[in-house]
Amino acid sequence: MSEKRKQQAKLLRNFRSIHRTLGALLFVFFFVVSITALLLGWKKNSGNLILPSTKMGATTTINNWLPMEQLQDIAFNVLRDSVSSSINLDLDRIDSRPSKGVVKFVFKEHYWGVQLDGATGKVLSLSPRRADVIENIHDGSILDVVFKTNSNILKLIYSSVMSISLLLFTVTGFWLWYGPKRMRKSKRTP
Repeated sequence: MSEKRKQQAKLLRNFRSIHRTLGALLFVFFFVVSITALLLGWKKNSGNLILPSTKMGATTTINNWLPMEQLQDIAFNVLRDSVSSSINLDLDRIDSRPSKGVVKFVFKEHYWGVQLDGATGKVLSLSPRRADVIENIHDGSILDVVFKTNSNILKLIYSSVMSISLLLFTVTGFWLWYGPKRMRKSKRTP
């Protein structure tokens, strides 16, 4: 066996070892990432199971809407009355959809969402936002929630490890496919 073929074979063995070791160590994580990615891809087509559809309000004319403070009070009262009187009301965001006549309230500490008609304040939807939970699992930010970190450091570590691992998987997987072809080709040519 030529020196060049020996080096190619050694490189192929090293890549196979890296690929196998990464696969064994990160199997569960790759499984979770792939399932959550699939669910997130289907969230708007899940029949409101994963993500509640955006409802339609009475009017798209913002000038006819109630003041945001009043809408916020309605959303808070709905949560307290329908979910729990002690539920945390810290807002993550208020998502205003003028084209639909609706205002969505999304909260930091839980996964309930409230949709109100911007003009009347009528509750159009009070439902769990499962897509937010799935997204937090997918990107690793659930670790910061569980361990109560404020810096998102665990999400950063998780997403970095998963991204680098996927990159290594791609490179080693390509080489495991291409390497033997290259070795056969070099065997034929002197």
